[in-house]
Amino acid sequence: MKLVKHFDAFLKNKVDLSDARMSQLNDRTTAITNFLQTGEDDFASNFVDVLPQGSYAHRTIINPVRANDEFDADLLLYIDEIEGWDAEDYVQKLYTVFRGSSTYRDMVSRHDRCVKIDYANEFHIDVVPYMERHGQHYITNRAENRFELTNPEGYNEWLDERNRLANGRLIKVIRLMKYLRDFKDTFSCKSVILSILLGNSVSDASVWGDDSLYPDVPTALKNIIGDLDDYLQANATMPSVDDPSEPTENFNHRWNQDEYANFRTKIHVYRGWIDDAFEETDVEESKVKWRRLFGDKFGTYDTAVKKANEAHIGRQGVRNTDETLSSKLGIATHPNRAYRVKLTGRIPKRNGFREYEISKYGNVVPRGSTIKFRAKHNVPGPVEVYWKVRNTGEEAIAADCIRGQIESGGGTLTRSEPTKYRGRHYVEVYVVKDGICVAVDHQDVIVR
Repeated sequence: MKLVKHFDAFLKNKVDLSDARMSQLNDRTTAITNFLQTGEDDFASNFVDVLPQGSYAHRTIINPVRANDEFDADLLLYIDEIEGWDAEDYVQKLYTVFRGSSTYRDMVSRHDRCVKIDYANEFHIDVVPYMERHGQHYITNRAENRFELTNPEGYNEWLDERNRLANGRLIKVIRLMKYLRDFKDTFSCKSVILSILLGNSVSDASVWGDDSLYPDVPTALKNIIGDLDDYLQANATMPSVDDPSEPTENFNHRWNQDEYANFRTKIHVYRGWIDDAFEETDVEESKVKWRRLFGDKFGTYDTAVKKANEAHIGRQGVRNTDETLSSKLGIATHPNRAYRVKLTGRIPKRNGFREYEISKYGNVVPRGSTIKFRAKHNVPGPVEVYWKVRNTGEEAIAADCIRGQIESGGGTLTRSEPTKYRGRHYVEVYVVKDGICVAVDHQDVIVR
């Protein structure tokens, strides 16, 4: 059985990084950002931004599985290239800056590409110098004294697009598979490789709002792992695991044939277990079968716990203003594969110059900014366009401002929204033709 509510409860209580830990990580990131941009050193003088990267940006960080495990987060220190510095200078001098601080002096260590800040028994943060040179982006390698081409913005945008194709459930499948990897400890696979393989296993035929493949987490897990297993079984020899943002680069140097072969075998076994648990018609027996994968805690958590988008319900002084096209206007949603709408949010960088697409930075934006949204579609007219802006989180709830109303676009495909409340929010756009919503897109917004 699907056991959708049990999967939601298992993710919230066991797999996902807790709200307290995420808040702590965000606070540490803010402190590091303030430290780096307010000093009197070359990094402060050339500061552009501090950007979450890797699992921090992608929202795929999971709770440590074992008691002594820690989690980690990556930050890109985006700076202008500093005249006269070689590649080897950046990490070394960044280390020197941190060592000069009474706060960070005893917490930092140097590595090839980053300075590591270790919050003992909690987590560690890797700060990676990152810059634009000759129209491309680079990180630095201290050990080899060279600039290494990278495109984290492109990777983030790619993963965001794959997640949209999976109705927003790819990220949850990645978290579940990272948990399975760490819990079972039967295969090794770097998180970036696992994310690429899972992202590539999302069907290109799907569109946001199409419930045939990814209507819920367990169905998405079943179909994505099924497609991944089909791909692995067709490739006995390790294929090239290409960087989706830099096709000339791949991650094969971080894996080997023996590790790949073991991964291929284990995914085939787990695919069978997933199918078996999914198809089991008895509730309790299905729980037993899912526990073969995820352990004895699966199916034991309270399924009545409210989701983040329901946390306002029943709160005194808080109105439930959330609406749908159907409830407000009687408009049904039937996505047409021939039609697409793409929603893009852009925001100025912290220092006020240039705008960037928020999907390129994990949809994370600072509080107190303004996001400009633009929708583009290929639906022939006449059409109507509607918008929805939905807030979640304690700050929005306390202000009685969860929003969620369906609003007519009034003939425009753009709108601006302030980032007033910390939390995880979203914007949706709907294209309606002949009284039917034929295309939808969804943009996550995480205000920190």
